[in-house]
Amino acid sequence: MSTSLTTCEWKKVFYEKMEVAKPADSWELIMDPNLKPSELAPGWKQYLEQHASGRFHCAWCWHTWQSAHVVILFHMHLDRTQRMGSVRMRVFKQLCYECGTARLDESSMLEENIESLVDNLITSLREQCYEEDGGQYRIHVASRPDSGPHLPEFCEACQEGIVHWKPSQKLLEDEATTISDASKSGAQAGLSFNFFSLRWCLFWASLCLLIVYLQFSFRSSAFL
Repeated sequence: MSTSLTTCEWKKVFYEKMEVAKPADSWELIMDPNLKPSELAPGWKQYLEQHASGRFHCAWCWHTWQSAHVVILFHMHLDRTQRMGSVRMRVFKQLCYECGTARLDESSMLEENIESLVDNLITSLREQCYEEDGGQYRIHVASRPDSGPHLPEFCEACQEGIVHWKPSQKLLEDEATTISDASKSGAQAGLSFNFFSLRWCLFWASLCLLIVYLQFSFRSSAFL
């Protein structure tokens, strides 16, 4: 998929979804490769997609690779009086780690991936520009595994100081933490249960011995 086709697909999906979400307003989507994170003009808002999935193709050695670490930056502005809005967008690139060329390669994305990412963009846009409840964000995890571990030195976003993580790894870490906490709680509860059980066993054993002793003493007194 060429860059121009990817750009057209982004605009197509965005315009179609915005026509449904905000039919009374006119919105435009502009690709801006010079967009910088947190450098906002007055009245502009920012949304950063940190875990998109994309496929890269090196134009020099023809190497291709899949990444779940694609970072996309959006700057958004709404003119309420004119009922016109603008979104500027930058997809951060990656270097080819096979040939080591200094050329930064752009990613291509499947249409279903673009749709979920545009949904997240519109959710943020509704929250920040319209002050509405945008709903839940969609966590997008790559349908295919990465070609290898993420290499920050080959990532344009990492080189510009953007810290991002892979959702599947983050979810596994959170799940492991939850399981560990639950195990600790269970162990503590088990120790507490065992402690009280031991106390009750000693109590009933003492009571039984006392009853036996009293019976024996009573019988001895009767014989006398």
